[in-house]
Amino acid sequence: MFANYTLEIIYQDKYLVAINKPSGLLVHKSMIDRHEIYYAMKMLRDQIGQWVYPIHRLDKPTSGVLLFALDKDTARLLNEQFRLREPKKTYLAVVRGWLENGIIDYPLKEKLDKIADKDAKEDKEAQEAVTEYKSLGQIELHGAVGKYDTVRYSLVELKPQTGRKHQLRRHMKHISHHMLGDTKYGRGEHNKFIRKEYNVHRLLLHCTSLEFVHPYSEETIVLKAKLDDTFKELLNKFNWSIDE
Repeated sequence: MFANYTLEIIYQDKYLVAINKPSGLLVHKSMIDRHEIYYAMKMLRDQIGQWVYPIHRLDKPTSGVLLFALDKDTARLLNEQFRLREPKKTYLAVVRGWLENGIIDYPLKEKLDKIADKDAKEDKEAQEAVTEYKSLGQIELHGAVGKYDTVRYSLVELKPQTGRKHQLRRHMKHISHHMLGDTKYGRGEHNKFIRKEYNVHRLLLHCTSLEFVHPYSEETIVLKAKLDDTFKELLNKFNWSIDE
């Protein structure tokens, strides 16, 4: 899938580089997906000809803004910003049901990988997790999914205030508005429906923007990543429009 693929670079200077990560691409090599030979770190390193240091993470099925530092000192400065929760991230998602506006304040237990985290403690208390959400569009479609003759979906803007593993996907599941295309936390019948009716074979979650302070110029940087064709075409079919 990613053989001869050129990553879309959305920002670059002598300290930083950011890409629009496609859905299905790992950020870095993983013991869990050991069969995967393509991952963003290596592809970007080869593409620009220098080492890169990931500053944050996006799940493999999630697309959008992904930031890297080009040296260890810059990485350290940016990691401190993220530790203090100073950067602002905005995501776009399609979820089941009709959703309005609100805040989810629901602690999450740390998700451990059986291989990568085999030595980690499993009895940690749930950690604070807060997500702000805003409805951008709603639709009701005719289609037999489960016991209903119609389905309702919402386009939502998500702004995580914390950075727990799979936070947005788990929070949407918690309020029973599962993300479409989510094979881990979603609803299988809805995933099958969008695959069959709309040819959507990806998680409908995209990091649209990342705002942070440049570690040297102290300028506020706002990085934006456009939707891929699959996501964009579904919005068009649902008559939903967004500013990109």
